[in-house]
Amino acid sequence: MRTIKAVPITAENFRPYGSFASMLEPSGHCFPGDATFYPDQVELNVQGGKPITFSPLTVKKPEKMVVTKAEYHNYTGEGVLVLDDDAVIHVAPPSNKVIVPELTEAFLVPKGTLVKLNTGVWHLAALPAHNELLHVMIILPERVYANDCYVCEYPEDQYIEITL
Repeated sequence: MRTIKAVPITAENFRPYGSFASMLEPSGHCFPGDATFYPDQVELNVQGGKPITFSPLTVKKPEKMVVTKAEYHNYTGEGVLVLDDDAVIHVAPPSNKVIVPELTEAFLVPKGTLVKLNTGVWHLAALPAHNELLHVMIILPERVYANDCYVCEYPEDQYIEITL
């Protein structure tokens, strides 16, 4: 039997086989804030030519879970992989560009769960249920956040507080 030694992975030694990025300690370009988004960290080419990307999202636990806005995508669903804490997600059904906060529902998602959001579903970042920081993996076609992401602010009288 032949024996080989496992060595630490680096961009250089793994380049012939693919690529990788830390999802718990992401680096590089980001959109900062209470929910910091690191777009397109790893790309997976799939049949049909449209690459799928994996983008880490880190979310700080808010004092209160208050929904003040939501987003949707017209041409794609979205994968949300909750990594290291249970998470709260809020969703509302597709509504042809008309905000529908009155139809919003909230769900407690166990850590380690992959959620698929259908095309057009209103949503925003998952929120940590317990920890001060939540790590989430967002799975979307490349650059959807730049060319098929519509964010709408709710009027203040339609804000929603989520409780556990």
